[in-house]
Amino acid sequence: MPWSEDRKPQTRGRILHAAARLFTRHGFDGTSIDTIMQQAGLTRGAFYAHFDSKSELYAMALRYAAREGVARIELESDPCARMALYLSETHLYSEDLLCPLACLVSDVAQQEEQVRETYTRLLEGFIAFYAGQSEPDSPARRQALQQTVTMIGGMAIARTLTDPALAEELLEACRELATSLWPGQTPPDVAPEA
Repeated sequence: MPWSEDRKPQTRGRILHAAARLFTRHGFDGTSIDTIMQQAGLTRGAFYAHFDSKSELYAMALRYAAREGVARIELESDPCARMALYLSETHLYSEDLLCPLACLVSDVAQQEEQVRETYTRLLEGFIAFYAGQSEPDSPARRQALQQTVTMIGGMAIARTLTDPALAEELLEACRELATSLWPGQTPPDVAPEA
């Protein structure tokens, strides 16, 4: 029986999902091709039918994880509610995909230029998603950068903590700061449940 036309894209999607999930938890060096393929329910031999290298997969998995994260958060139309959802315990303890910008900031710094360029484009997209397009050197751009650093940095630090109460306190402080930077908004008292 011949393979259906959509089999290759579906298989590639399974690999990307498994890779994004594993890379955001264990980084580049902590994740092997064998582990990714096993998680995707495939053999190692199938890897090279879809990707030329682990670095190529890493860059594509960053984009995949970012797109999936945006899809979950864009269900919320209010920018401050989006920030609160991003900085929630639900996001922090997600069993599925995590934000590659927060999870892989140090890991990406050690990778080749292709991966760092992908991270840079994703960061630019993150800024535009949460704060819109703004002119360089404008107050709006500066505010967007402050919000971005607060959100990504807060989530990155919260992920490293072993004290859940401290992690929640940190996320709450970051929610308050990020949303207070939004013009005309008052910070939410609690993060929304996802």
